[in-house]
Amino acid sequence: MDLKGKIAFVTGGAQGIGKEIAVAFVRHGADIIIGDINQSVLESTVSELRTLGGKAEGYILDVSSLASCEEAVKKAIDKFGRIDILVNNAGITRDNLLLRMSEEDFDRVIRINLKGTFNCTKVLSRVMMKQRYGRIINIASVIGLIGNAGQVNYAASKAGIIGVTKSVAKELASRNVTVNAIAPGFIKTEMTDVLPEEVRAKMLETVPLKRPGTPADVANAALFLASEYSSYITGQVLVVDGGMVM
Repeated sequence: MDLKGKIAFVTGGAQGIGKEIAVAFVRHGADIIIGDINQSVLESTVSELRTLGGKAEGYILDVSSLASCEEAVKKAIDKFGRIDILVNNAGITRDNLLLRMSEEDFDRVIRINLKGTFNCTKVLSRVMMKQRYGRIINIASVIGLIGNAGQVNYAASKAGIIGVTKSVAKELASRNVTVNAIAPGFIKTEMTDVLPEEVRAKMLETVPLKRPGTPADVANAALFLASEYSSYITGQVLVVDGGMVM
């Protein structure tokens, strides 16, 4: 998976799955821009990426704000001249049952997960259309395909991302810009580590491979979709879940 000469922008790239994707891209030759809301973690990750030999920059980014996305992309273009790959990874959860979920928690998850994907895609699609080249990879979730009790907001946001992916793929295909989504299943991250042991055990029972996925499993899928090996694939959802929803 040769990404030499490519410039990638990863949102929520300072930790978790986003960081793993950024690391994988650098190891395969790409230069990286990561956007994240957490400045201290952002600076640490940028330093780590640079030790791997790639060029890396980090910008404070609130994906729920179109203006913040525009500012970060402008800085990235000023620095690198182009952006070839966008990974819309930034996302949060605010879980609760429907009757207990606050309007604020519903709106915040939609604003960051779904609107954030819209904002960054809107801004960078202009760049990629002008270049007549681009790879957009949206991190969805199997929850957006099957739903889950206690995650109405998260499921809605991830299902929305899948709809955005398919729609934008149709809009940008004529400009040689592919748009695909990855739907991870039960991935071992800080987000899942806080779940009670009995909840994690129950989730594992639904996974035929009998293990949780790792951020590297998702990063490998992103590498494929960012590379020329996927040049004839667009508008698709690549499920990375150990067989959980097959």
